[in-house]
Amino acid sequence: MTPHETQPDDDACYLALKARDARFDGCFFTAVTSTGIYCRPVCRVRTPKRENCRFFVHAAQAESAGFRPCLRCRPELAPRTPAASAGVDARAWSIQDASSILAGQAAHLLDTPDAWGEATPTVRQLAQRLGVSDRHLRRIFEAQFGVSPLQYLQTRRLLSAKQLLTDTTLAVTQVAHLSGFASVRRFNAAFTQHYALNPTQLRREGGSRAKGASDPGIHVRLAYRPPYDVDAMLQFLATRQIAGMEDVSLAPGDQSLRKTVAVQYAGKRHTGWLVARFDAAASRVDLRVSDSLRDVLPWVMSRMRALLDLDADPRAINSLLHAHFPLGDGLRVPGTLDGFELAVRAILGQQVTVAAARTLATRLVTRFGEALDTPFPGLNRLFPAAATLAGASGDALGQLGIVKQRQAAIQALASAVAQQRLPLHAGADVAATIAALKELPGVGDWTAQYIAMRALRWPDAFPAGDVALHKALGVQDSKSPAREAQAASHAWQPWRSYAVIRAWASLPVVSRNRQTTADAIK
Repeated sequence: MTPHETQPDDDACYLALKARDARFDGCFFTAVTSTGIYCRPVCRVRTPKRENCRFFVHAAQAESAGFRPCLRCRPELAPRTPAASAGVDARAWSIQDASSILAGQAAHLLDTPDAWGEATPTVRQLAQRLGVSDRHLRRIFEAQFGVSPLQYLQTRRLLSAKQLLTDTTLAVTQVAHLSGFASVRRFNAAFTQHYALNPTQLRREGGSRAKGASDPGIHVRLAYRPPYDVDAMLQFLATRQIAGMEDVSLAPGDQSLRKTVAVQYAGKRHTGWLVARFDAAASRVDLRVSDSLRDVLPWVMSRMRALLDLDADPRAINSLLHAHFPLGDGLRVPGTLDGFELAVRAILGQQVTVAAARTLATRLVTRFGEALDTPFPGLNRLFPAAATLAGASGDALGQLGIVKQRQAAIQALASAVAQQRLPLHAGADVAATIAALKELPGVGDWTAQYIAMRALRWPDAFPAGDVALHKALGVQDSKSPAREAQAASHAWQPWRSYAVIRAWASLPVVSRNRQTTADAIK
């Protein structure tokens, strides 16, 4: 199956279903005509007969055909489908026609809470965002996905509600609100119509796990497709962790990340903490979020999926990159919970080692970060808000060891973000954001591409001026290493971000941890 296929290969799907192959989780769903239920390919129930199976690429297609989600394998936990998570600009999907690209962008925007803030998107708003008419958007979306944008969004909301009802003890009214429903009445009606049981019944049948959770906080599950190199992801984050706001554990049996969190939503800054613990045997992450973040739980879950790159489809990526990087099949592109934080850290990392950048970031958090109480010793600060750094004096930043050129870059970035002129999240327009970043003083192509790779979640970002990348590609002694790296990268489109991560991983640790760049200080 290709990333933009609407109709899956039924025979291939049935073989994956029989094998319960987790690599296909979320890439298709099996609907069983004899039961009226649709499942993930990893469902542990007895494999249905071939003649009773119908296969769909999207859960919305299965629900539109009248099937209900399985209460055992829980389709709402599946990683997002590649087409829905491929919200990249047209250059990254040059092999697809324009309609396929546009439909994929629309689905990505519907899947990304950050793209709309507190608003509930309409088809008209979605069409305006993409620069097309309502009618044209509906036509290409239905041709690509087999359902209308509203049906797609409705399924996303209902599955989100189903997960919150099953995994948490949140009140039904709050679940309705967090899932994007305008009223509890509409939520109850839609839920009952689609799933043949009301929200309270579902909670009685499937919500016992939430009530039995012993650790404080809200517990939810996030699945991913193997292979996933958990050690590599956590080692990348551990090398860059900031004291006071992050704590990475690589211990066997406790491969986890603890982190403080701040989410700006509805004019309010919500703060708290989270713990993400990998369960590699089950191909999932068990996420625990502080109660203080319950009003922004869907945003935290979405950003956590981005931070750990849980929606990547290794089959599609490896089919292109394995021959070039045979040891990197399980590597993912680390993201971020906060695009502004990542951008500041990228600026601090210009032309210095990772260790030096981490030292500067730790000083910045200690000096300007808000204090926060958490249950974890040593985890007690938040990353500074954009407004705080925008108002910081040059002298105060200079006392931390930040040179004047980077002071100007950080202050310009902070002002743009604080004034909401520069969105730095997965729902932002990639080309426009890269261009806006490069207009800031002290931000060149390397920094903009690095931010696009990790904060904007662009799978085809390529920091051609990266010195470590030159070494990994063996072009460091060339007269024009950036140009040679750029030329070599064409073979890796549209997955150049993953190629960069694999190239970096191929270097010895000492070389890998030099975050040098070719950015010119403006």
